[in-house]
Amino acid sequence: MSGSGPAVLLSHGYSATRRMWDGQHRALEDGYQVISWSMRGHGQTESPADPSKYSADLTVADMEALLRHLRVERAVVGGLSLGGYVSLAFYLAHPEMVRALVICDSGPGYRNAEARAAWNQRAHERAAELETRGLDALSGRSREMREAMGEHRSAHGLAHAARGMLAQEGSDVIDALAGVRVPTLIIVGDQDQPFLAPCEYMAKKVPGARLEVIAGAGHSSNLDQPDAFNQVLRDFLDGLPAA
Repeated sequence: MSGSGPAVLLSHGYSATRRMWDGQHRALEDGYQVISWSMRGHGQTESPADPSKYSADLTVADMEALLRHLRVERAVVGGLSLGGYVSLAFYLAHPEMVRALVICDSGPGYRNAEARAAWNQRAHERAAELETRGLDALSGRSREMREAMGEHRSAHGLAHAARGMLAQEGSDVIDALAGVRVPTLIIVGDQDQPFLAPCEYMAKKVPGARLEVIAGAGHSSNLDQPDAFNQVLRDFLDGLPAA
């Protein structure tokens, strides 16, 4: 946590850690209380051996507990990739705690059961690879994953997180997009091919959402083009109604 002012909670992507937001702490701390955290099984957090201790619902509960521990009643809630998805899920569960949403290089899940099954199959394959190769399985992945390789305590914790948090159940998040009633910023790198269409879809479905495409950025848009990303984020935050 850094800075003071209106609260901004940032959640990382799968197999990254809270450190992926260090640049945003520096860019925003003069006007905002920036909060970043590492999800279960990630970084130096606890990695329960019980696979049932990993799920999107439990991640949302962890976010609520963190904000309440910090005595934050309302925050701008956002994240990248998995962090963006759970930010949307958090809004569905606790809309009264969300001042605005910032969804980066992410997607809202699937209505189509076959598409969801294919996504989940990839998540399970990633878990199996982590169990076989350990943290070396993160090499060759997107930038936020590679840079976090040395920060994780447990490859098995990441494997459980892949099966329980990255894998998805149902279509609640995508079905609820049209009901979002807070200012929403959607950011995506112009080279993040798998997530360009999902971000464009969310921008069309969420009422009044603002879509920003960052030139020269891939899946880790905040790391690939930090100056452009920070400018877009700061402009959005500064333009919000008073907290």
